[in-house]
Amino acid sequence: MPVQFENAPTDSLQNSKKWFPYMSRESREQVHTMNHLITTLVEQEHKTVYPPRDKIYNALKLTPPDKVKAIIIGQDPYHEPHQANGLAFSVDAPTKIPPSLRNIFIEMHDDLGIDIPTTGDLTPWARAGVLLLNATLSVEAHKANSHQKLGWDMVTQEILRVALRFGQPKVLMCWGSFAYRITQDAMRAIQPQHVCVLRSTHPSPLSAYKGTAACPAFMGSRPFSKANAFLASQGVEPIDWRL
Repeated sequence: MPVQFENAPTDSLQNSKKWFPYMSRESREQVHTMNHLITTLVEQEHKTVYPPRDKIYNALKLTPPDKVKAIIIGQDPYHEPHQANGLAFSVDAPTKIPPSLRNIFIEMHDDLGIDIPTTGDLTPWARAGVLLLNATLSVEAHKANSHQKLGWDMVTQEILRVALRFGQPKVLMCWGSFAYRITQDAMRAIQPQHVCVLRSTHPSPLSAYKGTAACPAFMGSRPFSKANAFLASQGVEPIDWRL
């Protein structure tokens, strides 16, 4: 059964549909189920859901599977107005840059010498091949993690597996224990030899400077230059991290 996106502009999903031929039948059916569920929450139960429905699959729309050079995993979308835009850690301009994203920009500046951006919109990263994937693709307004058990995990785990199955070299950036944990299942199932895993603590102010025995602190981990060094060593054009 082809996946139908309810109440979302067809043209905005042109690239996201490139993922579905590589997804299992069960996960594609789950996409259909999730679309129907979100429509019910919004139109019948009058819930406010973020991101807007036409941006829920933004990460897939902007980064087709054969173009993925790096994967950054987030937990769930921002749950306040004018923040979530379907890309992990990203916010639309002129929304104030959230604390975790500000730390990401500071580390990028320290690592690459790039000026700290004045916008939190990471769309250029997505277009450059960075899959900015939240583990949960929607959230109810003002309720963090409210859709964590709604059923998105089957979809996003399959998206991750599809991205890893494509043979082009790529970097998996695991920021925090949550990101590392959910990526391990996909890595064990596929055991790709073409993937470089860069692990650190989460860029949140609560953990960005606190390394552990298992992984270094995010601040000072130099993930951007390490990612580009790996890609260059594999004959892949490095990512332009400038915004």
